[in-house]
Amino acid sequence: MTLVASCPLLKIDSESRIPKYQQIVDSIIHSIEKGYLKVGDKLPSINDISEEYYLSRDTVVRAYNQLREKQIITSVVSKGFYVNKTVNTTNSKVLFVLNKLSNYKLTIYNTFVNSMGSDHQVDLRIYHCDPKLLVNILEENAGAYDHFVVMPHFKDENSLHTSCDEEVISCLKNIPKEKLVIMDNHIPEMGDDVACIYQDFKMDIYRALEESKDRLKKYEKLILVFPDNNIYPYPNDIKQGFLNFCNTHKFDGEVLDKIYPEMELQPRDAYILIDENDLVSLVQQTRDLRLQIGTDIGVVSYNDTPLKELFDITVFSTDFELMGESAAYMIKKDKQEVVPNIFSFIDRGSL
Repeated sequence: MTLVASCPLLKIDSESRIPKYQQIVDSIIHSIEKGYLKVGDKLPSINDISEEYYLSRDTVVRAYNQLREKQIITSVVSKGFYVNKTVNTTNSKVLFVLNKLSNYKLTIYNTFVNSMGSDHQVDLRIYHCDPKLLVNILEENAGAYDHFVVMPHFKDENSLHTSCDEEVISCLKNIPKEKLVIMDNHIPEMGDDVACIYQDFKMDIYRALEESKDRLKKYEKLILVFPDNNIYPYPNDIKQGFLNFCNTHKFDGEVLDKIYPEMELQPRDAYILIDENDLVSLVQQTRDLRLQIGTDIGVVSYNDTPLKELFDITVFSTDFELMGESAAYMIKKDKQEVVPNIFSFIDRGSL
């Protein structure tokens, strides 16, 4: 049951799990935002609200104290409480620019938004790995935001992945350094005094393979399935890190662009898969051939998901939630640091 006072300024829902003092705070802020309350207007007394909504005086006092701490209302001895200022609940506006939409990118974005909190407005834009579109987005919004979070993944004229585009770098350098955060991919040309939380794609997979080397020794061949994606190309550094590992540690390595129908699957082959469709196809083919994953065929998937955890798939993965949290921390604490994100080998028995 929702109890509403004769005065429309407050709305208290007795069935809601939101604390009553917080409902009072939110109602008054909302009334100020909508213009129902203006600077200098007198608020209902503590006793009036307490009696009208069947609330304890302590609850109302707590709400009014919180509003006073934020300097939204003020109290005058023997007279009551008054609106002290107009309200802008958004401390800052952030433009969060992704190269593509995917479950992993959205995990970063959602974690970032939650970490920033309700005091910050975060708007999302997608540029589909097109550097010219990214430049347009940044230039159009140059004066509209307090901070910019950018993931620099592009495709060149050959539809190959690149993180370096002269026009983009020039545009990014026009943004004040304290307002910019680079995420997921490091751009050395931006220097070390621009906030950056990134994946080191070449060394991340190399180190993960080294960590899993003892398990890999039982396999005769390592196969990286590196998709040829013309729309959203993957960083070539992943492939290079894999090949470097195979050369250094004398593994027989091969790179395929996908899992084909009716693959020539051989026992004692280990597969590292980036695309989830390739993972599904490989698992299905191993079942059809009655090959045991983790014994006959090794399987490692790139980037963790709840489903991979559920089905006990070993992964090489960055911590996407940590990346979002770190970017938010850098903005809120005004940090300009270049930090590699945590990348882990998570063994679940499929290798």
